[in-house]
Amino acid sequence: MNGIVLEHRRKHNSIDGTSPSSQAASLMGSSSFSLDDEIPPLAQEEEGPSKGFFELSKKDQKNFLLLVLLYFLQGIPMGLAHGSVPFLLKNVVSYSAIGVFSLAAYPYSLKLLWSPIVDAVWSPKLGRRKSWILPIQTISGFSMIWLGKHINKMMKDASDNEGGVWNFTWWWFALVFLCATQDIAVDGWALTLLSKENLAYASTAQTVGLTAGQFLSYTVFLAFNSKDFANKWFRPLNAPGETGLMELDSYLTFWGWAYLIVTAGLALMKREDRDKNTDSIKEVYQTMWGILKLKNIQSFIIIHLIAKIGFQANDAVTSLKLLDKGLKQEQLSLVILVDFPVEVFLGYYIGKWCQTYPPMHIWCWSFIGRLVAAGFAQFVVAIFPAGGAGASFLLLVIAEHVLSTFMNTVMFVAVSAFHAKISDPVIGGTYMTLLAT
Repeated sequence: MNGIVLEHRRKHNSIDGTSPSSQAASLMGSSSFSLDDEIPPLAQEEEGPSKGFFELSKKDQKNFLLLVLLYFLQGIPMGLAHGSVPFLLKNVVSYSAIGVFSLAAYPYSLKLLWSPIVDAVWSPKLGRRKSWILPIQTISGFSMIWLGKHINKMMKDASDNEGGVWNFTWWWFALVFLCATQDIAVDGWALTLLSKENLAYASTAQTVGLTAGQFLSYTVFLAFNSKDFANKWFRPLNAPGETGLMELDSYLTFWGWAYLIVTAGLALMKREDRDKNTDSIKEVYQTMWGILKLKNIQSFIIIHLIAKIGFQANDAVTSLKLLDKGLKQEQLSLVILVDFPVEVFLGYYIGKWCQTYPPMHIWCWSFIGRLVAAGFAQFVVAIFPAGGAGASFLLLVIAEHVLSTFMNTVMFVAVSAFHAKISDPVIGGTYMTLLAT
């Protein structure tokens, strides 16, 4: 089966025996390969000191900002589907209906199944990645505009009958499916948009863009959607309103048009480099299967599967337990607001670190730190004061959240940088999706 992978690489002049992707495949296919080893210097390429954004070439700066924008757009509907919409639904439907709606998130977990199609089917006129990004963002934009016009009626139908819940869920399932497919294409494009020595910035762009998009559609949207928040901070005391400053229908409509404008700009202003690869869908699936048969890849997948066991409870229930103990909702919102700039700031600097140090070494150290953060979180929950959280204890909660966010972000950016370094650009969407999923 390894022959399939090697044959795939021999077929393309762009992936010769001295290319970084070819050397990466040879390295991971070796029986002596270990994730603890440093990535050896590639032929004709030496990693120097880490570069900041303003030290990158003008081309890499523009392409980095383009990636941030594309990931940011993905984060908008994802923040709604994973956060805001379930939160708004809980006021009008049962918990079982919310369980049904959770099916809308499944495409992101299943995107590996169709990622080879995204790599193999494309138009030479548009380019390998734009062939998917342009139509998907166009459909997503029109879908969000349509949802904006009908969302209120759909939520009312969902509260009235079970059939309405399923109809509502399938619309969001389709939107998340489009986002997941766009993610495959953008991940693959990131491997060729940035120069080889700056590939670590691909994970930085993903962290900054997705985090900002999801934060805007979840935390910021829910705050401005709250009438209490609007009345307290933006309206006169003698003239309270019955709604928030931002409604779901207008929010969806605005970002639907934003999708269409960005897509038009991408179509007219950005040209994709030519690609001579002509692999069929079957050949990409065979290559993917060959990658899966590599023992080191199998070990890596097992690590991914079990790595979160030690801190999964912390990620899932610490905030809920704090609320149950008596932490106020507005106090938790403040904690989350502090988290956001920390995560964006760290994403940038971790990308720089991954240019200097082996990404998996950084990941291993942050893994230990994340276990420590999980233990610290349980300690904070255990000592929650009976009279409620005062200013000093709130600072402790913020410190706990920031530590968990710090370690989580380091792990994500480091492992994503490692994925980018070992992935083959020819089947970049499939390769990145395989390793990340």
